[in-house]
Amino acid sequence: MKLAFLDLGKLSISKANMRYAKKAPDVADILPTVRARGVLVPLIVRANGAPDHFEIVAGARRFTAASIVAAENGEADPLPCAILEDGDDAAALEASLIENVARRDADEVTQWESYARLVREGRSLADIAATFGLPELGVKRILALGNLLPRIRSAYAREQISPATVRQLTLATKSQQRAWLALFDDKDAYCPQGSQLKAWLFGGGAIKVEQALFDVDASGLAIVADLFGEDRYFADSDAFWIKQHAEIDARRDAYLEDGWADVVLVGPSDYFSAWEYRKAPKRKGGRIYVDVRSSGEVDFHEGYVTSKEAARLDKGEAIDVAPKAPRPELSSRMQTYVDLHRHAAVRAALTGHPAAALRLMVAHVVAGSPLWSVKVEPQSACDDDVRESVETCRAETVFDEKRRAVLALLGFSPEEPAVTGGGEGGLAALFQRLLELPDRAVMDVIAVVIGETLSAGSAAVEAVGLQVGLDMRAYWEADAAFFEALRDKEVLTAIVAEVGGADIAAANAKEKGATLNAIIRDHLDGTNGRTKVDGWVPKWMAFPPAAYTARGGVGSVARHAELAVAEPEPQRLAA
Repeated sequence: MKLAFLDLGKLSISKANMRYAKKAPDVADILPTVRARGVLVPLIVRANGAPDHFEIVAGARRFTAASIVAAENGEADPLPCAILEDGDDAAALEASLIENVARRDADEVTQWESYARLVREGRSLADIAATFGLPELGVKRILALGNLLPRIRSAYAREQISPATVRQLTLATKSQQRAWLALFDDKDAYCPQGSQLKAWLFGGGAIKVEQALFDVDASGLAIVADLFGEDRYFADSDAFWIKQHAEIDARRDAYLEDGWADVVLVGPSDYFSAWEYRKAPKRKGGRIYVDVRSSGEVDFHEGYVTSKEAARLDKGEAIDVAPKAPRPELSSRMQTYVDLHRHAAVRAALTGHPAAALRLMVAHVVAGSPLWSVKVEPQSACDDDVRESVETCRAETVFDEKRRAVLALLGFSPEEPAVTGGGEGGLAALFQRLLELPDRAVMDVIAVVIGETLSAGSAAVEAVGLQVGLDMRAYWEADAAFFEALRDKEVLTAIVAEVGGADIAAANAKEKGATLNAIIRDHLDGTNGRTKVDGWVPKWMAFPPAAYTARGGVGSVARHAELAVAEPEPQRLAA
């Protein structure tokens, strides 16, 4: 970067500038200073290809003020400028965003646009957070605005929707957002906003603190109380259930390790009716029944069998007790996390391999698919943090950019939540439009549509990942949701050995899971004296996947085994 004084006539505002294509910025606060002393702080500019011409990537307000003063005086002094190196679009975006955030707060939608562009330029969340002095969670929450329909983002930027409301809408599916917009547009309808919106989106009532099986004080969950302080409730019922189910899983594992034949979960839609069961000891096949109520209450009924089984015991007959199944390596929550992240990465990578997408599309037509009605993969998850992790990951940002380009290519509304099932005019009109497009453009459409209709957690995800040579390091890095789901001690110990070495794993083999989890974090972050490990991906998420234990229960490994019956060498198809 070098400094120079440039004439006003040689300068224009760059498209990389945050204030490009908007109305003239308000310069009332700096205009008196510019009139009195001129522009003192250099503008940040770069060459734009025209001879002796430069575009401003930071400093649009100073440029505007200087132009006003020049019009008033009939003459203009050259402006001090710092000239960027050629071709660094990401640096230009950073310079614009840093300066504008520092001088005058940019709205969150504008920040999202710039952060998303930085992600596409290859910046990681950690890089963006460090550059702007923000926590990574803050950057993630801004990027979560990308999950919103464009019209919701526009209304939020115009302050027609409150921050509390838009934060809840980032957790909504596209169909829920469209339904909410319909209520928002209908003056006679009730439109939930703020805290009421979450109940409308996910349901669930207030849960009293005394229903928690876990340590409430150590949980960090927000608590609200009535005016008299007699009743306390969890402010976020979804967060409560994450902790509650984790404790239920832990107690279930403890019962099984203690020798009980089975632990049966009785959900809110059912009920444990004592008269339908009889007490039975552990040695005779008695089970644990866990009665979970929607109020948050959980009862553990120890040592019960059904009435029919009790009658057989009374006759001296043994009841059928299934052999104790090994505890799966992955919990259902971790399996959902792994499946959705690998699915996100595969469909993002698939956009660069439309030839493979075309062949997969033909295979879907011939052999069928659980999604081909045709339906869009919902990418659903029970846990907010898993849902947010996937929605804000780099893979989803890449795929969303490709999807928006295809919507524009087909002439669809930018507010369509998906290419699949979108547009107006019916099949014939769409067919005519596709006939007008070159083969490469049609292939791009296919790649996005097949990504939208690719079933998460399916063998097809495995096949595509192998075919395109997918490297998960390009799309995934460990985050808070991953570590929250990582609880199995045997797996934790194996991962410590993987990132830290066998000696560190052996030295900490008897430590608690939380300690092992912290050691892994330290190695991935390079903190607390641990050697930093870059580009680590757990075995279950890699292509091909593998397990850490002999217990099984890893969906991606089982699905890969289906492909390995007669697995030929993958043939790389042209992009």
